[in-house]
Amino acid sequence: MTVDAPRRAAFDVLRQVTGEDAYANLALKQRLETAGFGPRDAGFVTELVSGTCRALGTYDEIIERAGGRKLGTLQPAVVDLLRLGAHQALAMDVPARAAVAATVDLARDTVGQRVTGLVNAVLRKIAARTLEQWHEELGAGKDPLTSLAIRHQHPRWIVEAYADVLPAHELEAALAANNVSPVPTLVVRPSLADVAELVAAGAAPTTWSPHGASLAGSPGQVPAVAEGRAGVQDEGSQLVTVALARTPAPGGPWLDLCAGPGGKSALLAGLAREQGTTLVANEVSEHRADLVRQALAAYPDGTATLVTADGRDPRWRTASYARVLADVPCTGLGALRRRPEARWRRKPSDLDRLGELQRDLLHSALEAVMPGGVVAYVTCSPHRAETVAVVEDIVGERGDVELLDAAAALPEVPDAALGRYLQLWPHRHGTDAMFLALLRRS
Repeated sequence: MTVDAPRRAAFDVLRQVTGEDAYANLALKQRLETAGFGPRDAGFVTELVSGTCRALGTYDEIIERAGGRKLGTLQPAVVDLLRLGAHQALAMDVPARAAVAATVDLARDTVGQRVTGLVNAVLRKIAARTLEQWHEELGAGKDPLTSLAIRHQHPRWIVEAYADVLPAHELEAALAANNVSPVPTLVVRPSLADVAELVAAGAAPTTWSPHGASLAGSPGQVPAVAEGRAGVQDEGSQLVTVALARTPAPGGPWLDLCAGPGGKSALLAGLAREQGTTLVANEVSEHRADLVRQALAAYPDGTATLVTADGRDPRWRTASYARVLADVPCTGLGALRRRPEARWRRKPSDLDRLGELQRDLLHSALEAVMPGGVVAYVTCSPHRAETVAVVEDIVGERGDVELLDAAAALPEVPDAALGRYLQLWPHRHGTDAMFLALLRRS
């Protein structure tokens, strides 16, 4: 039998994600660019891959219950087949019989005839119940947070982290928002394009960022994006960058300490240029430095300088910069709607490793900023271990740092204050869950 191309494409992408640690959004984009699918098939593949990755842990529990065996006893490719079949049967507009039959055909084509009986038997058991019924079975006898985690397809430790910083009545809405794919958000490069140009190309202005617009379509079709005068950047990412540029500081050059992949650097470069100064964009990874270079390419020479160095071992003099952005590596728990596989790939143990790096980078940023200058500490995570705990530790260690009111830098954005910090949320603001602390070196 001939397997339909969209399901085969989804299987190949999922194998990259689970077998090679590929990012689902990037692997999917690369496959769709060469597959030649029409809009309907491309949408089917996108939902099949993204939805399966989003619910991966939940589907794994369902597969073990239905199959009566641990996943480790199955070939990885067979597990991925069952995951794809489960998503079609339980969460997509695909009749159960069709989901089972199509996955069995896919199993025959990709793994071999010998596994088709197992795939058929397990998927028939899975499809005999609704997703809600499976959620009820998996959550039976569990505590409320675990039941909530199962129902909204999150690991429990992430639900705990959200519960630690959100009012109880918002927790479910926040988890649900992570399961809704966002509309792409564009950003202009200041002085090279304006939002009116994006609107003329079919986009709608963002709610709060003066530099953004959302577009329900392909960004690459927008002339300003194709020419490098605009890019793709979440509105929350734009807002924390704007907050740093708005905060009073001495004259002097600006620094982006962890610049890759370059979205914030490109926006910062334009804002610095408007204020009559320049930007140094630093990135430790050669690959990500190439992305930063591409993001900055449309600016005239002298607007921004790219440096490839470890931010903990800088190649610049101390106290050299008026503003420093430290958008540090983190778990990415604030961008789960865009990185559906991340919730299952990240582990609580990552927090300790990243926490040490985050503290070192914030300390380095404070050493780089001149007296009176401002550092923006940014993470795309709401987890206290990556946000408040890091800032409080560094402020407590140093006697030359003043913690500013970050939310006051964006007064137009409601319900964003977390004490003197700023915390954005998908369910409140329609942005990634970006965290911002502003610190002035005295």
